[in-house]
Amino acid sequence: MGYAPSDLALVPFVSVENMMRIVHATGIERFMRELAGCIEADFRRWELFDKTPRVASHSHEGVIELMPTSDGINYGFKYVNGHPKNTKSGRQTVTAFGVMAEVGNGYPVLITEMTMLTALRTAAMSALAARYLAPQGSRTMTIIGNGAQSEFQALAFKALVGTDRLRLYDIDRSASQRCARNLAPHGFDIEIFGSGQEAVEGADIITTVTADKQYAAILTDNMVGPGIHINAVGGDCPGKTELHRDILLRSEIFVEYPPQTRIEGEIQQLDPDHKVTELWQVIDGRIAGRTGRDQITLFDSVGFAVEDFSALRYVRSLLGELPCFDRLDLLADPDDPRDLFGMLMRAGPQPA
Repeated sequence: MGYAPSDLALVPFVSVENMMRIVHATGIERFMRELAGCIEADFRRWELFDKTPRVASHSHEGVIELMPTSDGINYGFKYVNGHPKNTKSGRQTVTAFGVMAEVGNGYPVLITEMTMLTALRTAAMSALAARYLAPQGSRTMTIIGNGAQSEFQALAFKALVGTDRLRLYDIDRSASQRCARNLAPHGFDIEIFGSGQEAVEGADIITTVTADKQYAAILTDNMVGPGIHINAVGGDCPGKTELHRDILLRSEIFVEYPPQTRIEGEIQQLDPDHKVTELWQVIDGRIAGRTGRDQITLFDSVGFAVEDFSALRYVRSLLGELPCFDRLDLLADPDDPRDLFGMLMRAGPQPA
């Protein structure tokens, strides 16, 4: 008799192909809005979550990280890397996969790719923050760094904030041209510029999303006027920043989880006791976000495990109506839970 796994042993797995099917079936802007809604709901119950800075293994070439959290009912983690030089060999800078499990029994209930999902989640988080922090009526956004994340950022901001005018700059003009081509069917007014200084003129929101793992000043103090919202996405590990320190000193800074952001974000340039505001407190209504027309707001985004938990929770919720997944025979499930060895022996050659 062959081995026949029970339903308990079969774990839903969402491949890259199926993730793309889910996004197309849902519609990318609706997907962004609903994903942001899940993040917003989880930020409102922030205090329920286990929280720890991501567990990181750094090398000269990049970083590999684990990002775990739990709300006491479900547990989730993401494996993710960041290797900026990968593009030279035809590989992605960032790849990821994630797992969600039930706390009560430890059994996984979802395994999914998270390369595509992280791009969507990162953009949804940025736009959600901007909904609380950007000037009211913002329609024009500058994106400095037009790599793999740029189109996702643009579409999330359009879906959640209403920005439909894009000003693009990248040191590689072909990256800006690719971004503009990809976004052409989505209702944007797009201009490409030859310098960051030109690109930020007239912007309500500035998004910096570059990939190089180094201290840099992609945005300098003279480029930032009053009333701007800055969405700083690219600085996400020790030794990597995008903004000149003087910008930080002029800004009201909002972060996800300070113990992680002080290690990885733009605020690694500041004193450890420099005041920052946790974004969940703004979303929960405990602290005001933007308080004045001329205020410069900065979302120092590094990505946090609760956001990935929200993304896993959202994808899992879609699988009932969109059966875009496979089932993996992942868990040993003997007839007698105490007889794992017997299960192994019964799977071997049977006597003649």
